[in-house]
Amino acid sequence: MPNWNEVLKELQDYRIKANSSLDIVRRKYLSKLHQHTKRNIIAYYSGFLSKPNIIQSSINDEDKNGFMSAIHRLDKTKGLDLILHTQGGNLAATESIVDYLRRMFGKNIRAIVPQIAMSAGTMIACSCREIVMAKHSNLGPIDPQLRDIPAIGVIKEFQKVCREIKTHPERIPIWQTIINKYHPTFLSQCNNAIKWSKEFVEQQLETVMFGTRKDAKKLAKEVVKKLTDYSGNKAHDRHIHIDECKDIGLKITSLEDDKKFQDLVLTVHHCYMHVFQNAPAYKVIENHLGVALFKHSVPKKK
Repeated sequence: MPNWNEVLKELQDYRIKANSSLDIVRRKYLSKLHQHTKRNIIAYYSGFLSKPNIIQSSINDEDKNGFMSAIHRLDKTKGLDLILHTQGGNLAATESIVDYLRRMFGKNIRAIVPQIAMSAGTMIACSCREIVMAKHSNLGPIDPQLRDIPAIGVIKEFQKVCREIKTHPERIPIWQTIINKYHPTFLSQCNNAIKWSKEFVEQQLETVMFGTRKDAKKLAKEVVKKLTDYSGNKAHDRHIHIDECKDIGLKITSLEDDKKFQDLVLTVHHCYMHVFQNAPAYKVIENHLGVALFKHSVPKKK
């Protein structure tokens, strides 16, 4: 299968009107991937690497429309291979999308991560029966962020302040500015978000990925504990690679185990990267039949 440069050459070889070559080449390899797996394929791609300033490129409720279009008329009995490339996004939207996918395909969903599925993207991957990763792929921590602030970090910092003030009351003036910025409602929101995130992923792991195991509940809790380890992970954007994902306890299949499958997945991935670099699209949800929802950025008028 073609590599990055070979895909680019193939795109350039098409002397067709604007951007249609991107669709022709990409859909050809999506179809080839489907022919190889005999399973439904839906690619969920965000252009956050090429277009980092577009907030809507993250997971949101509007994505449901894309999934509805992509799933319509598919043979649900063939299961689903969900190719994920996303920086994450809204937890409520993520939960709703997962619920919809489960209603359509049951537990027969496999996540494929050619490069990056962070935060809520990791949550979606954890809701599948297994996750396919390459040597260069990564998932990320699932600790929730509120106003771009780590909820677990807020709680830990507030607890630290309370302990220090109790032991050393004379330090109250020093910590006053920190105490003032954490109003009770925000602290409650942080606690609720942490609980919600953990419960959601634990439930998905317990019922799907570890569903046949007697120790499913225990395994799910252990995995979530590691994925939400604020001190251990150190940052929300930390990249967790394939070996660590296996060590954490996730059910991981190496993309490199099947050479043809690897070539097809990576060629499809290269095709989407070319889309984001050469077209105004910042998000694509597309099936192997070429049914797709594209979100485009609109250039600002000068």
